[in-house]
Amino acid sequence: MNKKQILIRLFQIVIVLIGISFITFILTYLSPGDPVRNMYTATGVMPTQEMIEQTREELGLNDPFAIQYFRWLSNCLHGDFGKSYSLNKDVMKLLAGRILPTLKLAGLSLAMMLAISVPLGVASALKKNTIPDYIIRGITFLGCSMPNFWVGLLLMLLFCVKLRIFPVISATGDFRGLFLPALTLAIAMSAKYTRQVRTAVLDELSQDYVTGAEARGIKRSKIIWGNVFPNALLPLVTMLGLSIGSLLGGTAVVEVIFSYPGLGNLAVSAITSSDYNLIQGYVLWMCLIYMTVNLLVDASYMYIDPRMRIKE
Repeated sequence: MNKKQILIRLFQIVIVLIGISFITFILTYLSPGDPVRNMYTATGVMPTQEMIEQTREELGLNDPFAIQYFRWLSNCLHGDFGKSYSLNKDVMKLLAGRILPTLKLAGLSLAMMLAISVPLGVASALKKNTIPDYIIRGITFLGCSMPNFWVGLLLMLLFCVKLRIFPVISATGDFRGLFLPALTLAIAMSAKYTRQVRTAVLDELSQDYVTGAEARGIKRSKIIWGNVFPNALLPLVTMLGLSIGSLLGGTAVVEVIFSYPGLGNLAVSAITSSDYNLIQGYVLWMCLIYMTVNLLVDASYMYIDPRMRIKE
């Protein structure tokens, strides 16, 4: 990607963020629930109607929609996402405090996924239509059909309740508390990626350059890992970029099951408490992550595939 293309993509990111912010603000504005009442309930206070109205006036929640939106947008452009109604803390500090646990979870789950899916996918492609291939494909079908929350509950029952190897609650964020949530995510992703790796490798194995290399007596292992696998990376990197974006945005179901202190868990608590500022900050954060990762993935194509540089 040249400088012009990068500038165009950055401009598109800004436009999309503004559009997403507007849609999110409308949805939170029209959603049922009173954030002021939830804010008092979280502190154990039973508010009167006068207290509720006074607080709504102080927070500007009684203002017209347009005034509320443009005031919030102006504050966002200055780096101020407001305060959380339910937690009474700065939204940016809350989001920043959940970044490190989320990065740990994303990194470990991706490492597990690659360690599982790449060898199995390549082996399945090399042993096409044999018993090992059928077994691997059957396992991937099973993995794709199992929802994350069910896998998480099974792992928790086995390793936490029966074997007592790992803690039930992963709130500490250490390796023992991180392993099971990461494994839960890796199992679901591995099932999809194994199939993608198999398809990509099979597609490359049918190319003429593989036949030519074999005719020249080049070792098959060198052909597979030196030529076939690098050429099969392009579609896999695209999927990997989407997975990184979703993981960095937080995986709510898994984090709630294991009580993991990530962004997804924070988003669920914000939704249940009608915390408008926190919801909007989280959505913008997740949108920015997705688009930034996609931009980096597109830029990496030129380094992965030399043909892209020739086209440029």
